[in-house]
Amino acid sequence: MLELIPLFMFLVVCLVLMAGFPVAFTLAGTALLFAFGGLYFGVFEGVMLRALPNRLFGIINNETLIAVPLFVFMGSMLERARVAEDMLQSMASLFGGIRGGLAYSVILVGMLLAASTGIVGATVVTMGLLSLPVMMKNGYDKPLSTGIICASGTLGQIIPPSIVLILLGDVLSSAYLQAQSAAGVYPPKAISVGDLFMGALLPGLVLVVLYLLYVALRIRLKPSLAPAIVRAEDLPKVPVTTVLLSLFVPLGLIIAVLGSIIVGLASPSEAAAVGAVGALLLAFVRGQLTIKRLREVMLTSTKTTSMVFMILIGASIFSLVFRAYNGDDLISQLFEQLPGGAIGAMLVVMLVMFLLGFILDFIEIIYVVVPIVAPVLMMMGLDPIWLGIMIAINLQTSFLTPPFGFALFYLRGVAPPEIATKDIYRGVIPFIGIQLLMLILLAFWPDVTTWLPHLIYGG
Repeated sequence: MLELIPLFMFLVVCLVLMAGFPVAFTLAGTALLFAFGGLYFGVFEGVMLRALPNRLFGIINNETLIAVPLFVFMGSMLERARVAEDMLQSMASLFGGIRGGLAYSVILVGMLLAASTGIVGATVVTMGLLSLPVMMKNGYDKPLSTGIICASGTLGQIIPPSIVLILLGDVLSSAYLQAQSAAGVYPPKAISVGDLFMGALLPGLVLVVLYLLYVALRIRLKPSLAPAIVRAEDLPKVPVTTVLLSLFVPLGLIIAVLGSIIVGLASPSEAAAVGAVGALLLAFVRGQLTIKRLREVMLTSTKTTSMVFMILIGASIFSLVFRAYNGDDLISQLFEQLPGGAIGAMLVVMLVMFLLGFILDFIEIIYVVVPIVAPVLMMMGLDPIWLGIMIAINLQTSFLTPPFGFALFYLRGVAPPEIATKDIYRGVIPFIGIQLLMLILLAFWPDVTTWLPHLIYGG
């Protein structure tokens, strides 16, 4: 019975989280409850808790995590500088006059917003407020419109610079070192956030292409789903120079951030600083930088960063107690007993993460589940970059899946009254199919994720 304590810990955490308690305090509180209970019954070594200060000090000194507040600041500033609104207007002026033009515009702007903000909720809400009313006025199909907005909004989960990839990169880096140490590999290899950024680039672009192809095929088969804009007031006459500036200025910022990482001029944290300063300058040039707006952005960045680090501290306490009860050995034994070896274990992990994505945020899953299962999966021979991208796309898919997908709730909150919840659910189903197709493609061709990192960084 004692060997099952780690599973009871995990079960208690899930139950308490579903009851609505804060994540960070749930993780830390559950771990300390089991630790003190173990001390009382003599089944837990109190000396294990002495490692906690070193763990917390390691979190404070982790330079990779500096990128989190900087990228959040960058995304929040771009959101409040009305960059998305200008890009949508520019795209509408270019493509709105053709059948399905608004649909293509939403997907492309969603891709650019994903690469410049990386914040799923903000992207879905922004696109829903700006584009959905125009699509409805021009006779667009409700399920198709809502599906496009939700799917495009979740691209921020996979297209760099993504907060998901930054946090995953930090966790997987530690897990990979742990797996190599257990396997006796010396000197151990390392993976970085930059590796995950490069690994996610091709799958993210392929997803965008698949979205566009799906929409084009639907419109080809049934043109009435997405008619061309005929209302003059909905097809703004934007000067060519304005169109170019609205598209290429944010694109230039994206290239500066990702390009500096790709060519090795900057680490992800340094590139995040470039992005934050660039977003600040862009807001200033556009006349959108005010003291009030800057205060709002700073407050949002501080709240988000505090939440992330509190969850990280709670997860660190949880993993310490979990390992003290030999939870790693228990997970390893369970995986070894599964049929199919590494493939069977991977399928189980992906299914569990997908289901947890209905009730837990991606930050919670990354810091609770990934540190437990990733070292074992890597010891079974799975590539860490491929594993990270598969997890990211899986979490993105759970964000879209009815009835609990977070993206659905975000859009439901801003959708006009004539949009029924069933319209949103029907609209995302084909895009869920595309996400699953992407996972299958990566399962059979893992080089799609590993080719670019190996080409750029070697190894």
